[in-house]
Amino acid sequence: MKQSIFAELLKLRHSRIGLVLAVLPIISLLFGCTNYYFNKGVLGNGWYSLWSQVSLFYGEFFLPILIAICCSYVCRLEHLNRNWNMILTSPVSVASVFLAKLFVVSILVMFTQTFFLGLYWLAGTLSPLPGPFPVETIGWTVRGWFATLSISALQLGISLRMRSFATPIGISLCAVFIGLGMYAANLGMFFPFSLLTIGMSVLSQDRLTDIQNILFWIVNLTFVIIFASISIRRLKNKDIVSS
Repeated sequence: MKQSIFAELLKLRHSRIGLVLAVLPIISLLFGCTNYYFNKGVLGNGWYSLWSQVSLFYGEFFLPILIAICCSYVCRLEHLNRNWNMILTSPVSVASVFLAKLFVVSILVMFTQTFFLGLYWLAGTLSPLPGPFPVETIGWTVRGWFATLSISALQLGISLRMRSFATPIGISLCAVFIGLGMYAANLGMFFPFSLLTIGMSVLSQDRLTDIQNILFWIVNLTFVIIFASISIRRLKNKDIVSS
């Protein structure tokens, strides 16, 4: 497992994925801050109002797309030059290959979450916004990262089966709108993309009840296990088309 993770990290050397991880949070923050600035008259809750704006663009649209990009990127090399044939006939287990990729994607997303939180703090400090920095946003960021694990497991399974780099990203964008619908129908706990909305407190900063909080963590973990199990089983039992 360690060797598989090390191999995945080596593939990221000299890549430009870090630029994507930095640019998308910056763009989403600029959009959110601009929207906050022009609507200060109705957004009078300081730090929390700013969070509602920046996290709306970031958590609802840019972050799911970024996850899809990361998943497609870590699978890109395997889809070239029939590398899947070499990997699937190597002594490394299929489970190790999938879990190593999932681990690397989760680390990349964790970096992005931390960077986004730092940008949020910087924007609020430079404004400046009244009152202290809300420590709840740290918990929302961590909870949002955990929600990305189920999305990552799903997107990674899609990227492993598809040679196209862009198609899984398009699927992710469609799932975003489905997630918004599920959230509006109060069914957000049962769809991975809606769980991200809940986890980051994007549309509502109301505190989750104890039952909701427990359900959030359990459902996310269940999704990760289900998506990972399905993908690993498919890798074991079905051929992958490579170029």
